[in-house]
Amino acid sequence: MSEWMSVTDEEMKELCAGFGQKAEQLLQRLSGYGADAAGGVTRLLYSESWVDAQQALAERMENAGLTVSFDRSGNLYGRLEGTDSEAPAILTGSHIDTVTQGGRYDGAYGIAAALLAVSFLKERYGRPKRPVEIISLCEEEGSRFPKAYWGSGSITGAFREEDMEGLRDGAGIGFMDAMRAAGFGRADQKEAARSDFAAFIELHVEQGIVLENEALSVGIVDAIVGQRRFTFEVYGEANHAGTTPMLMRRDALAGAVEMIRQLRLSALQEGAPLVATVGRLELEPNTSNVIPGKVTFTVDVRHDRTDVLHGFCSAMLEQFSAIAAAQELRLCHSLWMDVEPAPMTAALSAETEAVCREYGIPYRRMVSGAGHDAQMFQRSCPTAMLFVPSHRGISHSPLEYTSPRDLGTGVFVLAQLLYSLCYTNAGTGTNKGAIL
Repeated sequence: MSEWMSVTDEEMKELCAGFGQKAEQLLQRLSGYGADAAGGVTRLLYSESWVDAQQALAERMENAGLTVSFDRSGNLYGRLEGTDSEAPAILTGSHIDTVTQGGRYDGAYGIAAALLAVSFLKERYGRPKRPVEIISLCEEEGSRFPKAYWGSGSITGAFREEDMEGLRDGAGIGFMDAMRAAGFGRADQKEAARSDFAAFIELHVEQGIVLENEALSVGIVDAIVGQRRFTFEVYGEANHAGTTPMLMRRDALAGAVEMIRQLRLSALQEGAPLVATVGRLELEPNTSNVIPGKVTFTVDVRHDRTDVLHGFCSAMLEQFSAIAAAQELRLCHSLWMDVEPAPMTAALSAETEAVCREYGIPYRRMVSGAGHDAQMFQRSCPTAMLFVPSHRGISHSPLEYTSPRDLGTGVFVLAQLLYSLCYTNAGTGTNKGAIL
């Protein structure tokens, strides 16, 4: 049976309130690095504001008595050493980068929460048996360069520096040039790739409206959805809008509209958690008095089970092909993203659920419809992901908001997990599974 910190109901309320206030203050300070005129935060990988934010966090970690280090990719670590020097560490944190004109909670909250939880445990209980490390991942969003999850991908070995060569941002600056200008990518710096951690725990704002709608404080993620993204091109025949009879047209837009309608109906029939989205639609020649001769549109399909994802996409392709044939249109498609679902570790999810039950914290098990760094770590070690509510489900926006009460509850649950894993259930040796 797991062993939690000994906390009364009244003390839990006080701790959550204190954690929430401190988290809000830290997030407010971090939002100053990359604050833009529109009221949002733009903190892109290897930018000046990104460097300043990482350095500010490094100073904060040092002041908390942690051992601070950067790797070659720019990932920042704050380590609290354990009494068992042979035990692999528990890793917790999230990403420091933002989208353009983003909010101050996405990513940064997971780092702030980890810092608050570890600092509290250190002050109250001293050194853990098993080391714990806070990580501020250098990048997740893919906002500056066309590659997401560089931070977690470089650690888990999914990406190497060679994979980034040739990438350029919107201003034409090369990835490797930007990395070196920020002070990273040097041969004397430690390699990013690691395998010496026992588990990864990521705490994040939900970026959805489920928890708030159900008046719940914590979401325990069972899986992060797989994603398939397609581009479709529908070819018909451009012709005069006034002189071409309706029954004699090969209207690419009419065919595309029927495909999109069928996609929505099929997704509704399949039901949650499957979602299917047409996010981009382009017409040619895009003129009011010409029948469209070509339509290009994208489809994004997500689900947490590979078999359902595969079956739905296969049926979609058959339906689209049938519609094109019936309307004498030509259809081409390309699959340009194919990410498998990432189940979280059941034992860690159960541990999180036990914390919530023990302290009467309202929660639910759920699927994450957005991608996160946890899906990269899931390939390498036991992984858990927790959500706290997002007001109105708004994300990637200056209007992003999570109340201090919910921020504090998330920190409390994370602290309990870290206490159980690092102070009591620590295990020994280099076996990554020793905590489970």
